[in-house]
Amino acid sequence: MPVKHPKVAVLLAAYNGMQWIEEQLASVLAQSGVDVSLYISIDPSVDGTEAWCMAYAAVNHQVIILPAAGTFGGASRNFFRLIRDVDLDAYDFVAFCDQDDVWHADKLQRATQALSSRQVDAYSSNVTAFWPSGKTRLLDKAQPQVAWDFLFEAAGPGCTYVMSKKLTTSIKAQTLIKWQQLQEVGLHDWYCYAFARSNSYRWYIDPIPSMNYRQHESNQVGANIGFSSLISRYKSIHAGWWFNQVQLISRLVGISDDPFVRAWLMLGRLQLIKLSFSSWKCRRRARDKLFFFCICWASALIGRNVK
Repeated sequence: MPVKHPKVAVLLAAYNGMQWIEEQLASVLAQSGVDVSLYISIDPSVDGTEAWCMAYAAVNHQVIILPAAGTFGGASRNFFRLIRDVDLDAYDFVAFCDQDDVWHADKLQRATQALSSRQVDAYSSNVTAFWPSGKTRLLDKAQPQVAWDFLFEAAGPGCTYVMSKKLTTSIKAQTLIKWQQLQEVGLHDWYCYAFARSNSYRWYIDPIPSMNYRQHESNQVGANIGFSSLISRYKSIHAGWWFNQVQLISRLVGISDDPFVRAWLMLGRLQLIKLSFSSWKCRRRARDKLFFFCICWASALIGRNVK
């Protein structure tokens, strides 16, 4: 009797991906122990990505190209489009996929087994970042989850996310209801993690890397390491983007009336100082708890832009 493998819908957002997408698709279709269907939504590109993907799908029945839907202008909107438009009813699990990484052959098998054996609703993992020079580095995102981390950070790179049918059905329903508001969300993976945690879905972060996470100059979000990355993060926070996203996501996931959240959501100076003393339950990694504390104080004293 044939072995029944879990059915996984892999959602890939593409844009000008010709340099790397063939290697990534090969790694997705080579997944062991699962039945994969790969759905691709393509932001209008100038490097031939659309034509190449159409030709690839013509000879690979597991690959489905979604019809053109205009310009998304970023991966987040493209992923929300995939969640909205792909019929996910036939699948046991749903995974996100970037166009430029390389998945380990057992990535989805390990994820689906963890989801089942641990009785959780979502899975993410550490990754191994790699550069054109050959340099590699483990990106550790598997620190213990804390009470409110989901309002301030994602569960790691979204390209490691694998979610249960129950969770994705709920996310899809909210995507249909709140489509216009979600267009303002800059990071779909942060939103999905926040939605899951705020609605009592269980999430597991695997300390074992599941993929090679390519670093290059076109990364929309890359490895968060080094002093230059720290400066870049501070600039985005001072410019208001990060605080605006915290406010937006808190409201979108329906948690803005929680007493803890309501106490700081307007992000005035005194509220930021008060929030700083909760840093231990707002970020997972010790270094990030300290950074969070300092940012709250810096923003309170120096000022920041918040809509």
